[in-house]
Order: sequence, then structure tokens, then C-alpha cells
Amino acid sequence: MSSQTKETSMQITGMTCAACANRIEKGLKKIEGVQEANVNFTLEKTTIKYNPDQTNLDAFQKKIKSLGFDIIQEKAEFDITGMTCAACSARIEKGLNKVEGVTRATVNLAIESATVEYNPSQVTVSEIMQRVEKLGYGIRRKTEKREEDTDFRQKEIERQQGKFIFSMLLSFPLLWAMVSHFSFTSFIYLPEAFMNPWVQFALATPVQFIVGKQFYVGAFKALRNKSANMDVLVALGTSAAYFYSLYLSFESLGSNVHMVDLYYETSAILITLIILGKLFEAKAKGRSSEAIKKLMGLQAKTATVVRNGQEIELPLEEVITGDILYIKPGEKVPVDGEILDGRSAIDESMLTGESVPVDKQIGDTVIGATINKHGFLKIRATKVGRDTALAQIIKVVEEAQGSKAPIQRLADKISGVFVPIVVAFGILTFLVWYFWITPGDFAGALEKLIAILVIACPCALGLATPTSIMAGSGRAAEYGILFKGGEHLETAHRVTTVILDKTGTVTNGAPVLTDVMTTPEQSLDENHFLQLIGSAERQSEHPLAQAIVQGVKEKGIELKEPSEFEAVPGFGIKARIEGKEILVGTRKLMKQHGIEIQQALENMNTLEQQGKTAMLVAIDQQFTGIVAVADTVKETSASAIHRLKEMGLEVIMMTGDNHATAQAIAKQVGINHVIAEVLPEGKADEVKKLQLQGKKVAMVGDGINDAPALAVADIGMAIGTGTDVAMEAADITLIRGDLNSIADAIFMSKKTLRNIKQNLFWAFAYNTTGIPIAALGFLAPWLAGAAMAFSSVSVVLNALRLQKVRLK
Repeated sequence: MSSQTKETSMQITGMTCAACANRIEKGLKKIEGVQEANVNFTLEKTTIKYNPDQTNLDAFQKKIKSLGFDIIQEKAEFDITGMTCAACSARIEKGLNKVEGVTRATVNLAIESATVEYNPSQVTVSEIMQRVEKLGYGIRRKTEKREEDTDFRQKEIERQQGKFIFSMLLSFPLLWAMVSHFSFTSFIYLPEAFMNPWVQFALATPVQFIVGKQFYVGAFKALRNKSANMDVLVALGTSAAYFYSLYLSFESLGSNVHMVDLYYETSAILITLIILGKLFEAKAKGRSSEAIKKLMGLQAKTATVVRNGQEIELPLEEVITGDILYIKPGEKVPVDGEILDGRSAIDESMLTGESVPVDKQIGDTVIGATINKHGFLKIRATKVGRDTALAQIIKVVEEAQGSKAPIQRLADKISGVFVPIVVAFGILTFLVWYFWITPGDFAGALEKLIAILVIACPCALGLATPTSIMAGSGRAAEYGILFKGGEHLETAHRVTTVILDKTGTVTNGAPVLTDVMTTPEQSLDENHFLQLIGSAERQSEHPLAQAIVQGVKEKGIELKEPSEFEAVPGFGIKARIEGKEILVGTRKLMKQHGIEIQQALENMNTLEQQGKTAMLVAIDQQFTGIVAVADTVKETSASAIHRLKEMGLEVIMMTGDNHATAQAIAKQVGINHVIAEVLPEGKADEVKKLQLQGKKVAMVGDGINDAPALAVADIGMAIGTGTDVAMEAADITLIRGDLNSIADAIFMSKKTLRNIKQNLFWAFAYNTTGIPIAALGFLAPWLAGAAMAFSSVSVVLNALRLQKVRLK
């Protein structure tokens, strides 16, 4: 297998015959970069050979899911300790991805975590953890109780804080002695004892080997695994200063060596500054996950539940699906549920970003963590615990923050070779100074070596991308925009064409029955006609069918249960009521059954020109009449589409509805390009046609029939008010259901990518300018340590600016 070829295996469920396996195989081979795909129907196993520079596992998973099959895999999240720079995270990631059965592993230095997707039939969690421990790092599986994870990280910060205070107290006398020896600071009082080499040795040794133990351990583990990281640089630099000073201390037993000749303060102050930088970095990284903390803080702690006819107050985790809950005015809604009694206005700003409360009544759904503004509500719990909307939002944000953006590959590649190059360059600099520039000046040459090793630590490089992804995805979530991964947050700004589904996306998706027409030749009265149509449509989940059913019910007409029912995707429905065959649908459906509809075309065209969706009705193979429904356009659709056009984006509306209705809706919102009468499976093909023209396509939809197109598009955006299937297939979920969120998502992508580039620039700038300055002798080792610590902190602080971005 060439270096450009990788192989992965997946377990697939849902295959019923060899034809399924062939379809999956054929679909996978169409993906650019796939060199070979073999699907074993008997073992339900797929093996794929591919070029990782052209495609990835996400593309395979999307394709398999879009074909209607599932992949057997599990996901585990871990806390990782002992990582000090990008080289560490890259090494763990590389090691995990080599484990058989691991589908994908991503390691995030910024939040010190790893996310591993694996096949449980091939590898276990304990084997994954053993692999990380073998590489020399600590690992702990994340708990379901996030409070424990927060405590775990807080304890880490407290440990670093303790180390810093201990190191600072011991290093301060050495710093005092160093500062006092300059001519312009000679007025500062200096105790004579501080000049004694053995006092300096006593002060520096605990710092070097107790506080600095973590660097030695990290360096040993890295070198044992044939790699190098920041610990190697710090251990080499501080050890050189410490042991050279120790050598001079023994030399001083017979002479008068002063503190100015020693470098104990160099090693001690370096370690102290690096620990201080790590402490600042840990606290700043904690701030970058503020979005998660805010979301977690929204949850109610208790709920008033009715059990055995009595009201009792229970902790939220004890509420179960089906429980009846009472919610008083001003209280938080504890869980997702359905209103059984009462009406109120609900503040859903935590979910949608909209400050205006939403009126709710019997039959409506309420979301956990929203606020009941006024009115008493009685609800039935439908989703609790990890299934609630808020829990799912938190999960998506956590996954996005833990994911890796493609731009980070550059930083990872550089970090992988950076440390060995720096060590080689430092040794070369030492030799040049010792043999040519200042012959015989070992101490001076050593200073240059130490400064290079310290200033070159690639911490900032490893933090540049993940901290921006964390801050950007967290801020977007506060506005109801959920990015499922860092790659989507990075690439959304490249979109050139936006395809909008009509029903439920551009429109409210809640059409109403507007017109009923029957043919004079039929003896049916209107009520009986509507009863047959409503009864036939009652088993359909299509919004238009639901509008007819609702309209018929509102007229007080009782519906019957069909003896037969068949939905014909893209055409309509076929049912049997009272022994009569009922057809309701498009011209194509009538033509398919050989039904003459010439007499209805004029009325149908008139209705469609009014923006209504007209459906033809046939009873027992005879054309009987027309029913029409109309959907209303969302209030914000026109302004949102205008905004997208101002951003230079091409906007297309795609629908399975007829051309006349589609054009009428498009005209209302300012869309010029319409693709109408597209069957569900044809939507993905339309997306591919645009991609073949070189366009980067974002598909925005809300229904099951949009899922294949969402999966195929460069960026799939699901309206959060839509179906779970659509949201699963999409890369971005727009919770508000407002098309302005499309522009907001693209804007957030641009801001985040700009922030990442700024971070990478400064991270590279510190190293590329700092190393030559240190090599030329213009940078003292302790200053190099301060600059290195500042570089990491500045990168994190720059990323945190994303938390203050305001969307329009």
C-alpha cells in the first residue's frame, strides 16, 4: 500500500440482499479519492482503500447514510493529561488512528481531550486507553456528569497554581541576585548569602527536579516513542543551564566564582515562567468553553411532578418520559414536553436567540430550559435527560469544540518535525559561537543554545486553531447556530450557491386548506367529498396532507380509517375508503393511472398562479375534483434572501411542487432561479449538477426528503424546526428556523477563519523572529521563557475575542 493510500473497515447494518451491498459499493466508488471499495454482504463489512488527501471518513459515512444504511460504531470521549504542545496531540492522534478498529481519532490540545470513533467488535475502550498510556500520557474517560469533568480540570489548574507558587518563592532570591548585579541596579540591597553558589544550588534544585519533573517525564516518554515535543526543549535548555552551573559550583570550591558566572537563575526562572504560562493558558482555555457552561447553567434543577395523584418536587434526573408536570408562571420548563392544559407565552431565547416570547397552547410542544412567562401549564414529558433539545445542543457544541479543522493539518505537520530541527539548529548555533564568534566562551555559547530551545517551544502553534474553533462554535451556539464540527465552521464561508427547500424553509411549512372544487358530473356533495379525501390523507406525514386533514376536521367532518394506504413519493397518495379507490396528487399521478384531467387544467393553472398548491382527486378511476392548499411565506424570508444576495451568493429555490406555485412563492421573496417538480431522490442530483459547475453548494432544508441533498452538499444546513433525520444529515443546524441564520453562519465562519489565520501568523511569527534573535545573542534565556509563555497566552486571548462577536 503506497504512502498515499489508507485503508479502513466499517460494519454496516440494514443490508437485506446482495443488491444492497452492490449499491453501497457503487456509491462509495463514486467518491473522489476512493481507490477500492469492497462490501461483504454476509459479514456486513465494508473495506475501503482511499487517498486521505482527497477524501475522508466523513465522506464515506455520509454516503452510506444517504443510501439508507447505518454504520456500527461507537464514540468515546477522554480527558488526556500530560500534553504540552501540538507535537504531543499529533503523536497521540497518530497512535490511536493506527489501532485496528478505530475509525477516527481526533485529539484537541486546547481542551486536552480525545474523541475516538471505533468498532466495538474490533477494539475495546480499555485497549484504546492502554494505547494512550503506552505513549506516555494520562487518560481518563469522560463522565456523563459534566460537573465531575469540571472539577477534574479545576484540580489540574489548582495543581499548576501550587507548583507556580512553590517555584516562584524559590526563584525569587535568584532573580533578586541576578537583577542586583547590573550596574544601573547596584543600589539594590543584596544579602551576601544569595551570592553563595551552594545557596543558589539549594534554591534551584527543587525547582529543577520537583517542579520541573513534568518536563523530564514528558521528554523521556516522547524520546522513548521516537519523537520530540516541548518537554524535550525545556528539559534540554534548563538542564544545560543547571548542570553547567553545578559544574562551576564544584570548580568554585578552590576559587572565587560569583553568581554572575552561574546560571542557576536561568533554569529556575525559565521553569517558573513556563509554569506561569501554563497556568494562564489553562485559565484562558477554561474561558473558551464558557458557551458549554452557560448552556449547562440553563437547565432547571428540579421539577414538580404528579405521581399517584400527588404533586411532588423531584430532582431533574428523576423525571421519566410520560410524567405529568406542572409549570408555574416564571418557572423554567424542566424537560421537553407536550402541553396538556393551559396556555402561556414561553421565552425561547436560550434556544433561538429571539427575545420575543412565543404563545403556546394545548397540543404545542415546549422545550426544556425555556421560561414560562405567564400562565399555568400542565405538560407531559416527551424527552428527558440526554434526549432533550438542550442536551443535544450541548452535545453538538462539545463535539464541534473537540473536532479538528482542516487548516490545523498544516500546524500538525510542522509541529511533527519542528522540535528536531530546532534542537539541531540550537546545537549548530552553540558550535558557531563557541568555535568561531567567541572562541572558548562556553557560557556565552550555552546561553544562545538555551534561548533558542526555549523560544522555539511550539505551544502557540498547537493552540492556534482549536481555541478559535472552541470560541467560534460556542458563540455561534448562543445565536442558535450549531456547527457539527470544526471543518464545517472553517469551510462554510467558501459557499457560493445557496439552495433553499421551499416548504418549511422559505415558507412556514404549515399550509392551510383554501379551495375545494368538485365536478358537476359527480353526485357527491362537498362534505362527503372532503370526508373521503381527509380520510385518505390522514395517514400521510406530508405537510400538505396534514393541511387537508386539519381543514376537513375544522369543518366538523368525521374522518374514517382507510383500509389501504400507499404514499407515492413526489406524486401523491393512493388509499381505499368505503371500498372506493381514492387518488390525491399531481398531474403525473393521474396520468400514471390513465385518468383524463383536461377539464380541470384551467382551474388548476389559476390556483397555481395564485401561489396555491392544487391537488387533483380521482375516485374509482374517475376525476372528481380539486383541493388547494396555500403555504405562507416566513416574515423574514424576503429580507434574509436579500441579505444573501448582498453577500454575493447565488440563491436557488428547489421544491417538489409544481412550477407555477414555486414561481409564485419565489416572486414573493425575490428568488429568480427556481428548480421545481423535483422528486426527493432528484434533489441530490441537482446539487451534484451545480457542484460539477465548480460551485460550492449549501443546501438548506427541513424534511426527510431533503436528507440526501443535505448529505451530498458541500455544506448541509438543517432548519432546527424540521425533522431529526434532516438534522442528522446536515453539517449545520439552524435552530431558529429563520433564514437570516444562513448569513449568520457564513459570517461566523469568516470571522473564525480570520481568527485562526491571525493565531497561526502570530504563532509562526514568534518562532521565525524569535529563533534568529536568540541565535544572534540578543535574547537572554529568561526573556525567551517569558516570550514563549506570552505567545501561548496571547493566542488564546485572541481566540476569546470571538466570544464577543455580534451577529446582525
